[in-house]
Amino acid sequence: QVQLVESGGGLVQPGGSLRLSCAASGFTAAGATIGWFRQAPGKEREGVSCIRRGDNVDFYTASVRGRFTIGRDVTSNAAYLQMNDLKPEDPAVYYCATGVGTGTSCLTVSRYNFWGHGTQVTVSS
Repeated sequence: QVQLVESGGGLVQPGGSLRLSCAASGFTAAGATIGWFRQAPGKEREGVSCIRRGDNVDFYTASVRGRFTIGRDVTSNAAYLQMNDLKPEDPAVYYCATGVGTGTSCLTVSRYNFWGHGTQVTVSS
């Protein structure tokens, strides 16, 4: 069955970098729409970045554009989220997701059927 496992979270100082990985099983990640989302305490889950199946167009929420990069690791059947210049507003549990929903932005939570369990990102000096 479809499974997603995130890794790579941790504690980093402001301005630092982390690379999150999303290991996929039960499907081919290279051919799927993959989204990265985050949820901070007391806040709703929000779309951070996504890469669309077929045309591989990527999207970013405004607050991370230019700092985060989404990509596919074809050899590992995984996706990644490279996060640079991390800021105090970035800490959250980060989730990857996949699904076959269409008709809405791939940054929309409702588009996804399958979710990982998340990895914690903490930014602190």
